[in-house]
Amino acid sequence: MDTTPTDIILARYHHHLVSEKRYSPRTVVSYESDLNDFLAWLEKQKPDTEPSLQQVQTWQVRQWVSQLHRKGLSGKSLQRKLSSIRRVYRFLLRENLIEHNPVVDVQSPKHVRKLPDTLDAETLDRLLSLETDDVLAVRDRALMELLYSSGLRLAELVGLDVTHFDRHQQQVRVLGKGNKERYVPVGRVAVTALQAWLQQRGALAAHGEPALFVSMRGTRLHPRSVQFRLNHWRLQQGLDQHVHPHKLRHSFASHMLESSGDLRAVQEMLGHADISTTQIYTHLDFQHLASVYDKAHPRARKK
Repeated sequence: MDTTPTDIILARYHHHLVSEKRYSPRTVVSYESDLNDFLAWLEKQKPDTEPSLQQVQTWQVRQWVSQLHRKGLSGKSLQRKLSSIRRVYRFLLRENLIEHNPVVDVQSPKHVRKLPDTLDAETLDRLLSLETDDVLAVRDRALMELLYSSGLRLAELVGLDVTHFDRHQQQVRVLGKGNKERYVPVGRVAVTALQAWLQQRGALAAHGEPALFVSMRGTRLHPRSVQFRLNHWRLQQGLDQHVHPHKLRHSFASHMLESSGDLRAVQEMLGHADISTTQIYTHLDFQHLASVYDKAHPRARKK
């Protein structure tokens, strides 16, 4: 099999990630950074020759993983790096640039996954019972209720437009990782909070601004601003626990699973369809998701 120059392979792989897989710029940078680290390591092994992805043997990949492990890289980080290299070699195999995948039999050291921190229902009630006596408080309550009600990622929350919220269907249209669209139920309490915010949004929003949540400047709210406001309300409400957007997402998942036991439905609502999960992704229709949600989520039952 002919050898293709590495720079040509890298260019084709970049096109694959950006144009075919349509990954976000951040994801592309992450995958390519891991690949460049691997290439740099290969070059150190044979400084006088250009590293070739097509000539890599399984023992070399194992040696690379072992060296990273000895340097103290965590199991989670090792798994991510190895996953990136697996992805490259699946691409090379698909493009008939290699005959054998040298990574297929390589195992990374296992790591113990830390359970995500969550807030209990009582703490959440304290956090969400803020006085909505000004427009910022109305906005903040709406976004916090939505984070907990629907388990959104921070980027998904700030990426929402007004048109993405359907108060009649009580759902939001979310653009998640990999530009994958999903519809997520919104509980009655969050719907009420969102409607209250929409009534006052015009006082802040700049003309023509599509964002659901806007800053005092009238433009789309920045992720760091959300984090800052959550910490503000944590202190205001006298909570000892640190509160960040992903903790509300973890709390959503934990409370939904605890009440419903329907792991696949919760996976769908969270938008978990990435390669790191070991479970089979099963599509469930929205009616089933809404049914599970209404029966299980603590704040869906309040009127």
